Amino acid sequence: MKVKKVTATDGALELIEKLKERHGPLMFHQSGGCCDGSSPMCFPEGDFKVGSSDMYLGQIGGMPFYISKDQYEYWKHTQLIIDVVDGRGGMFSLEGPEGKRFLTRSRVYSEEERKALQEEERTQT
Repeated sequence: MKVKKVTATDGALELIEKLKERHGPLMFHQSGGCCDGSSPMCFPEGDFKVGSSDMYLGQIGGMPFYISKDQYEYWKHTQLIIDVVDGRGGMFSLEGPEGKRFLTRSRVYSEEERKALQEEERTQT
């Protein structure tokens, strides 16, 4: 069983497609930063420098999604679900001019999913 660590709602996927048409390839980063809170941030691919304190979590809309390792420690027991709502989000994130903002929701993994993730981590080390 392959468990996705990050996924997106239909509304978020529609906005991602719109942003890809306008800006080209994208990337996402979920931080716990101070300036834009813990909103998932959307950038043109390569405009955010991923560092050693970040990890690749998966893809949404075919675009890479990264999270700070510290933030992942808080959320590793949940699947991140990227959604979109009306309103202004992070000032550096590409969706701002659309009058929308990405929002992270989450759900706790089932026992079966949790075991599958533990097994996956064990085989990767």
